[in-house]
Amino acid sequence: MKRLLFLLVFVLVGGLLAPAVFAAETFDLTIPLPLTGKQAKFGEIMKRSYELAAEEINAKGGIKGKKLALSFEDSSGKPETARAIVEKLIDVKKQPLIVGEYTSACAKAVAAVAEERKTPYLVVASADDDITMQHYKYVFRQNQVNAHYADALVSFLKEVVKPKTMAILYESSAFGTSGAEAMEKDAQKIGIKIVLKEKFETGAIDFRPLLSKVREAQPDVVYTVSYANEAQLLMKTAKELRVDAKLYAGGAAGFAIPEFINGAKDAAEYVVSATLWTPQVKYPGAKEYAEKYKAKFGDYPSYHGASAYSALFVVKAALERTKSWNQDGIRDGLKATDMTTAFGPVKFEDKIGYQNQNFMPTLAIQVINQQFQTIWPKNLASAPYAYPVPSWRERK
Repeated sequence: MKRLLFLLVFVLVGGLLAPAVFAAETFDLTIPLPLTGKQAKFGEIMKRSYELAAEEINAKGGIKGKKLALSFEDSSGKPETARAIVEKLIDVKKQPLIVGEYTSACAKAVAAVAEERKTPYLVVASADDDITMQHYKYVFRQNQVNAHYADALVSFLKEVVKPKTMAILYESSAFGTSGAEAMEKDAQKIGIKIVLKEKFETGAIDFRPLLSKVREAQPDVVYTVSYANEAQLLMKTAKELRVDAKLYAGGAAGFAIPEFINGAKDAAEYVVSATLWTPQVKYPGAKEYAEKYKAKFGDYPSYHGASAYSALFVVKAALERTKSWNQDGIRDGLKATDMTTAFGPVKFEDKIGYQNQNFMPTLAIQVINQQFQTIWPKNLASAPYAYPVPSWRERK
């Protein structure tokens, strides 16, 4: 009788101590994103994509029979807000996994909290190299690092444009700074001289002084790393002032979302940008996701959306391969990831100074007839590249 009583108490106490997430009918996942502020457009693309993925996952039975219940908290792109959100999610809501954020500054803040609390964090679209160079055990990154964001673009420059000089303009964020440094190193490796390297503040509204310096330096290529509004305004001002270069190129982000074309209009024509994904890629499920997004929201998604969409399938696979939905169990499930998603291959590796980092091929896109086309590598191109590029005066 005593032994039976002991076993009964053990089972009852064990049930009370089991993670609430395992006992619940749903797997609740709150995702921090910039839903207001300067980066809200990126947050919107990602939120929509998370929701599409959750709908598909739930339609097929959820995760181990549990529905995936999403909610979102607005960080406004502020690191201190992102940090407070995640502290609450981990400490109060006992969420055993963090997914999301957009800017590198926010991701850095979230990563520090996650590692401190020993809670796995899946970075989805933040590129600053440092995020996965801190020897963190609980931080995983699905998207490529800034040092390799422009690999395809650099190849295009080397093989096609063959410039001798370059100007690098970059926005004063962690993403902008690390992207500029990466391109400077890449350019020097292939023999391009950097004749101008200039930083501008986030939210800049007057690019005339900066473009006057570009005109004076006369670079063959103008390469810019920035978010949405600055990318559009810079190109509109370049057209207005007729500051010519053999090529204007962007380091993804603001140059690789539909709003770039919508906002810059004909000033966006012929601009080339690095990107991590396009609707034309041949990854399984990529076309279906892109078409579903377009049908629902009116335009194709950017790589940020594709990564967000695919992240939930990575989470699903990690949760299904682990028996325990606590922090260490989920961490081990993520570490064992080796799969191909609509975003591309995902495998978290420790190499060349990075930890839990996914390395994936990159692409180059160009605005041709007011549409993004994949132009490089050549074997993955959806359309031939347009080069040489006509001067502003030669355009209609």
